[in-house]
Amino acid sequence: MSVASRLDRGLHALFSRHADSARHDRDRDRYRGAGLTVGFDTYLARIYGISWLVAAVLAAAVAAILLVAPVDAATTALGAAAPGDVSLPSVPRLYSAVAAGVAVGAIGKRATVASGGAYLRWRVDARRTAIERTLPGAVRYLRALADGSEGRREMLRRVAKQDAYGETSAELRRVLRKAELTGSLDSGLRSVARETPSRELLSPFLLKFREHANQGSDALQGYLRMESRMLSHQRSRERQRAGDYLELLAELFIVLLVLPALLVIIVTVMSVLAPGLSRPVPIPGEPTMRALLVYGSAAFVLVVGGCAAALVVELRPANHGVSYDRPGGLETLVTATTNPASAAVVFLPPASALGGLLWWVGEPAVNVALLGYAAYGLPVGAISVRRARLDDAKDREIRDFVHAVAGHVSLGKPFDEAVQTVAEEVDFGPLQADVDDLAFRLGLTTGTRDGGTRREALDRFVERVGTPLSEQTVGLVTGALSVGSDAETTFETLQTEIGSLYHQRKKLRSAMAVYVAVGWTTALLVVGIVVAVNAYVLDGFAQLSSVSGASGVAIDPEAVDIERDAWRFYVVTQATMLACGWFAGVASRSRYEALLHSSALVVVCYLVFAGAGMI
Repeated sequence: MSVASRLDRGLHALFSRHADSARHDRDRDRYRGAGLTVGFDTYLARIYGISWLVAAVLAAAVAAILLVAPVDAATTALGAAAPGDVSLPSVPRLYSAVAAGVAVGAIGKRATVASGGAYLRWRVDARRTAIERTLPGAVRYLRALADGSEGRREMLRRVAKQDAYGETSAELRRVLRKAELTGSLDSGLRSVARETPSRELLSPFLLKFREHANQGSDALQGYLRMESRMLSHQRSRERQRAGDYLELLAELFIVLLVLPALLVIIVTVMSVLAPGLSRPVPIPGEPTMRALLVYGSAAFVLVVGGCAAALVVELRPANHGVSYDRPGGLETLVTATTNPASAAVVFLPPASALGGLLWWVGEPAVNVALLGYAAYGLPVGAISVRRARLDDAKDREIRDFVHAVAGHVSLGKPFDEAVQTVAEEVDFGPLQADVDDLAFRLGLTTGTRDGGTRREALDRFVERVGTPLSEQTVGLVTGALSVGSDAETTFETLQTEIGSLYHQRKKLRSAMAVYVAVGWTTALLVVGIVVAVNAYVLDGFAQLSSVSGASGVAIDPEAVDIERDAWRFYVVTQATMLACGWFAGVASRSRYEALLHSSALVVVCYLVFAGAGMI
């Protein structure tokens, strides 16, 4: 028995009783939809075990700190704040330290238990969102499968095997597992409908699927056709709501990034008339209040940019962004010019070497970090854009490929022969090599009608193309033909599906381009404001402070240091460039493009400040 298993058994013996407590009724309901692989009592026992560990660590730390820290000043201050002539009783330091440690430990223990429930709530919300994103595609796939001769269990199994449908596939796998345990698919559908976190979409769908399937294939096909249209309309409304949230986020983003730059400008100007801003603060390093405000603004901008980018990823449609898998071994180096995930690894050492060279020649640490970041982000982002354009070209061609094959299938040709004819007669540009490979592999099955080999050929085609659109559409053909669906009906459905998805992607690209423009416009606006203030306002105050003594004007001559203040402006502006670039990049496509946009803005800012003689 492993150490983890023994630890789980010990925790279960100590804390499993809490699973039956009424205070955890809500957590028990959330657990059913969280999709965890451990039992609820085991999960709760682990949380309670961690909570006691946190309580012990916090209590010991607080008690140790108070035993060595001076507490006399705090006691005196409390006595002075008490009404009247009251003297606080003298409490031994050991007792007060232990009491404070126990109190903090109890708070930490309670917070840890609460965080366990919060984690369940987060898991449920995340799975609900993922199911609602993937359910429409899964229903369209079921609609194509319903034309075949396979039963409803096989239909659900084929959808459950498709990774493209994410959490919806996971829920259907749960349906099949429960059906195997109980011997009844109806029981599995009812059970998952009760436990799924998607109570408004997936739960009623599973129950209605069961009901219409029991009424016959015609009733099931009609229901899936109607449900597919309803889910598509509902998904369109959700995209509209997400677009409204993105508009609000963009407006808030502009305000939160412009305000810190304006705050730094105001603080710099006001320091001329308010000498208190230039006084050191009694903390390690003794920075001035103005320096704290400036560099705190830079940190705030970076946090805002990171949070805004994360929110854009959350709000944008699931099929807008693209993820790439990095191959292992030497393939990482071979695919570095075509795969952004490989490029992200290959270009890290050269960028680090450039940063080391800049440090060696005496460049400031801020510029070493920024220019090293740009040297890394520009090539990786450029490869990402190049790959994205190739994927877009393949998506355009795959739509034409599907329409061409559908035309031959409608004339009565078998699917395999239709693909071979289209491959010979039509040039599909960047998709041609993938189409030729598919035609060759399908030709190997022409004589035997080997459905398994045909499925493998289609799967290989989807893998070679490597775009979400190919996975969502050609994968539908694979399952539908495997269960004996009519080829002509399947391709009619596929033509509608691929046309709808392609136009949705184009519409999304146009909509998200607005937020790319927002990021760049905000960045360039901040650069312009800061350079103008530095060139005109600070120079004016510097001249005024130089003659203040002779004119009798009370201005601190050391309040304005053009070189120092220009550098602080530069730091805040570069933080804004990073934040705006992250926002624009993830709105465009992915985190790799976030590297490209932020690196390009960093270089632009550096060139502008260097050209203006500010750094």
